[in-house]
Amino acid sequence: RMDLAQPSTMACNRSIEFARRIVKRLATNPSRRWKPVRKGPRVNLRRSFRQSLKTGGELIELSYKQRKPRRTKLVVICDVSGSMDVYSRLLLQFVYGLQNSFARVETFDFSTSLSRITGYLKNKTYQHALERLSSKVHGWSGGTRIGASLATFNAEWLRRIDRRTIVIILSDGWDTGEPEQLTEALFQLKQRAGRLIWLNPLLGSSTYQPITRGMQAALPFLNVFAPAHDLASLRALEPHLVL
Repeated sequence: RMDLAQPSTMACNRSIEFARRIVKRLATNPSRRWKPVRKGPRVNLRRSFRQSLKTGGELIELSYKQRKPRRTKLVVICDVSGSMDVYSRLLLQFVYGLQNSFARVETFDFSTSLSRITGYLKNKTYQHALERLSSKVHGWSGGTRIGASLATFNAEWLRRIDRRTIVIILSDGWDTGEPEQLTEALFQLKQRAGRLIWLNPLLGSSTYQPITRGMQAALPFLNVFAPAHDLASLRALEPHLVL
């Protein structure tokens, strides 16, 4: 069962507000595709000439276009095993901010098995979300089976992943399973996702080396391998969340 002791309200609010700022950028990030608009930054010449055929080829009114927003999706898979206890609250605050500000987010947790927690995070306050998680989600602070949990994700949810999806795995990489299973699961995710990000809180230490079997198996498949131990490290994540 998860410890419900809370960090300061100010720290919690800063984490959630930062997540919302990232979401705002995701929602306004332009794609390469255009859409017609009444007024916009660029004249749509093709549409304008087509419209002019109705008036004998005379350009009476111009048509405009602007870029469509990029439809980025986020999938967050969070390790809540015992070795992640000290970091879980910070990471869940961040995920809560994402989940409640951006419709295109799916959130999962895992320790010995995988659970979808998207609905549990849909609460007006972070405190209520955390209480729901603690009471309804089993496996908090247990062991870690990263490969098996990601294999379950692939079996049940991989069809929803495409090149517009950023997959974020939050874990310290301590896997009690076989590295071959983790390798196969990450290979499948890499083939489908637009970007695969692994956030490891231990990477914030200057003495940390990713020498565990889990991290060694994971590294070849990652687009981004970054720390997630404080607000500054989460802030540095922002450029990587834009495809």
